[in-house]
Amino acid sequence: MSTPPSNSPRRAKHATRRTRTRSATESSIRKHRIFLVEGHPVTREGLISLINREDDLEVCGAVGSPAEAISNIQSTRPDMMITDMSIPGRNGIEFLKDIHAVLPALPILVLSMHDETFYAERALRSGARGYLMKEASPEKLMEVIRSVLIGGSFVSPQISARLVDAAIGRRPRGSNSPIEKLSDREFEVFQHIGNGKSTKEIAGTLHLSPKTVDVHRGRIKQKLQIRDAISLLHHAVRWVETQCPQG
Repeated sequence: MSTPPSNSPRRAKHATRRTRTRSATESSIRKHRIFLVEGHPVTREGLISLINREDDLEVCGAVGSPAEAISNIQSTRPDMMITDMSIPGRNGIEFLKDIHAVLPALPILVLSMHDETFYAERALRSGARGYLMKEASPEKLMEVIRSVLIGGSFVSPQISARLVDAAIGRRPRGSNSPIEKLSDREFEVFQHIGNGKSTKEIAGTLHLSPKTVDVHRGRIKQKLQIRDAISLLHHAVRWVETQCPQG
């Protein structure tokens, strides 16, 4: 008949101590707090689940509109914000500028389905530190989140090449759409026109006078070589429908 080893209680005690030490170490890891702005509930819940699975990340707030973000983001004290460009009630570029004005040191990552050719550079100029398409893998998303959290930035290789071209005065490669000639403000006005807003409504949204909006309309028509207001409306609506998928 065999007898149990004399050191079994000691081994059990050491195993318990190791378990406690590991648990204490894991609980002491400070998780980076992510504030999420995503207008689609299913996508928002999916991102929450994905981020919260990570040992070093957690979602500290998740809202579906810019108004909710402005109201809650400061009280949640996030380390980073992730937002889409298509959110109800506010133009994506305007929203980035709003957040950057309130929290200029907050790292912002744009996660969007919108064509990066038209939006990435504008998002970076408006305060974002990264622009990632939603088609990216979960692994890539986590990699980019951690890079932005430690002070890095991210754009695709194609956009990076365009930024370098612009910096050295070379003609940017890629899309040659005349819409790229529009300034950020003209681009915002153009989007609002495409969403069917009147001059008065655009003026109220952008806090401009109707006369200033009309000036922007004139410059847009000139840059896009459009002759009249009806043609501008049709062009803007068509562009919004084809270039700005909801997502």
